[in-house]
Amino acid sequence: MADNPGARTPRSDDHGSGGADGELRRALAVALVPQIDELTRRVVADIHAHSGTYASGAPVSRNDLWEICRDNLLRALEDFGGLPPSGGDFEYAARETGRRRAEQNVPLDTVLQAYRRGGRVMWQMMAEHLRATRVGRAGGTGGTGQGQDPVGVGVGVVAGDRDTELDMAGAVWETIDRYSLVMAESYRLTQLEMQGRQDTRRVALFEALLDGRGDDPAVAAAASAALGVPVHDRYVIVVAAQDPAAPPNPAPVLDDHGIWSFWRPRSGRYAGIVRLAAGESGVLLDLLRHRTGATAGVSPEFDRLAQAGRALRLAEQALRTLPAGSGEAAAFDDRLAEVLLVGRPEIAERIVTTQLGAVLDTAAERDALLSTLRVWLDSGCSAARAAELLYCHRNTVLNRIGRIAELTGRSAESGEARLGWALALRALPLRGADGEPAPTDDYVG
Repeated sequence: MADNPGARTPRSDDHGSGGADGELRRALAVALVPQIDELTRRVVADIHAHSGTYASGAPVSRNDLWEICRDNLLRALEDFGGLPPSGGDFEYAARETGRRRAEQNVPLDTVLQAYRRGGRVMWQMMAEHLRATRVGRAGGTGGTGQGQDPVGVGVGVVAGDRDTELDMAGAVWETIDRYSLVMAESYRLTQLEMQGRQDTRRVALFEALLDGRGDDPAVAAAASAALGVPVHDRYVIVVAAQDPAAPPNPAPVLDDHGIWSFWRPRSGRYAGIVRLAAGESGVLLDLLRHRTGATAGVSPEFDRLAQAGRALRLAEQALRTLPAGSGEAAAFDDRLAEVLLVGRPEIAERIVTTQLGAVLDTAAERDALLSTLRVWLDSGCSAARAAELLYCHRNTVLNRIGRIAELTGRSAESGEARLGWALALRALPLRGADGEPAPTDDYVG
């Protein structure tokens, strides 16, 4: 594209001003420039007749189409005929057309078709002029017009020569093709710029929701429009650790299963908002666990975008309960005890010490006792069901539970004892390898 006013893109069909083709092109341009308004009228009418988009008048009004067609046609004629540009850069109109139509979201194919219709009408008028001149010359001489000047430029060509008309038609289409390419390039660049602006706005509004500014109805409405989702619906916030073994963004996996989501890096994590249909909470957790490999915390469901900030904090708390790099995904509501414990590591450590400290000190029995206690509690304290799951005898389960009661000095029939043991089991993974409370910095989202 030309950078300076009046600059022309070099083209292979340029001929010296003394060439017959060059003189004929100049003469045709000189003849049609004064008729630019009639040419524009015919082009606009032709485009309207062949395009429902343009004929509708929205988003391109008739005045808009007229203005841009006239500018394109005038510059194309001047360029075609080698005339001095009347409005500066020959390609400006094509670039402006691409920019404007991209901003109006008119399909590129529709705009290119309009260029082709314009080129067709422009050539029709040129052909009409050539034939009218031929007839005039032939009538004035009483002959066939052989050797006469078809448009009064003193060039010895045959006015009715088919090859001459074909040469001129080819030159017209080369001009139209070049301008179409310039327009299309401008259209695509504008689309990229618009997409960049839209992405920036989308990210900024998503961040505003996560920062808790969705309580402002204007912010919530703008975020809804930018993200393309309703203000009121079923949503969760997911915070995923950027685990080296997991993909950087879970969106493609969710997209494959028809689940809409939007994600952004945030404080060393990926934060995403996920729109759920009824019953999809379990599907989401399953996909996060088994298809993404990401370690992720999931907030409770909420029904207004304005609640995204609070949901983010809950998802972060759920993530903090999971060991880094575990590839586990957990819903906040399924980790309530762990959330409470990880937020107060000194209390978690004290619960482990007072409730199961004596069991942990028995190195030889510890693993068997802890696994049996966990299954027994999860089985509703039924020795028979626990035995089935552990592939052992019911009496083995009872003996191990009795041993735990003996070591801890608590009754296995006590609801308080069972609660204490359950909390201690949940607090155990939050301890460091040396028995000290695990640092929570690795889990903070």
